Amino acid sequence: MPASQISERRLVPVLRDCSARLVPSGTEVTIPRNSFVTLTQSLGGAYTVVVNGNMARIDGTDADALGMEPLRIDYAEDDSGEVNEDNLWTALSTVYDPEIPVNLVDLGLIYRCEVERRQEQNLVRVEMTLTAPGCGMGPVLVATVKDRLERVPNVHSAEVTLVFDPPWDRKMMSEVARLELGMF
Repeated sequence: MPASQISERRLVPVLRDCSARLVPSGTEVTIPRNSFVTLTQSLGGAYTVVVNGNMARIDGTDADALGMEPLRIDYAEDDSGEVNEDNLWTALSTVYDPEIPVNLVDLGLIYRCEVERRQEQNLVRVEMTLTAPGCGMGPVLVATVKDRLERVPNVHSAEVTLVFDPPWDRKMMSEVARLELGMF
């Protein structure tokens, strides 16, 4: 696994007031400047921290609050105006579950990803699920997937639908995910 995708655990000062979402409820909180948090996961441009005994997710747009650089994704060049499907999957693979050090693609949470050409614009439609239907982080993950897809070259908009049929099962995980989680 590349160094940029290693789970880590270290104490980090918060350099400015910073928004975060409690895990697993998804409740928005503000972590005050000069607080210390324990960084437990730094994957896909998002950060999982422990603050005041609670796990929280800090979005990559607030990377500077932790003294980190924002996520940079290198996409394959495409001047055709079409969407490169590999770029979509590259973007999707940068979204990680805040509690599990595996991306949503390898977890088997992305059920469908299609490009629809509509009035000279490219719309990406995604169907995804969660490891648990009641997960409060669902809306946060959906918003992150939408944001990442809309940053892909030639994508004009993205629609992300959360579905629960078929229900997610561990068998949907890739070999990489099972290996990472020691599930062989």
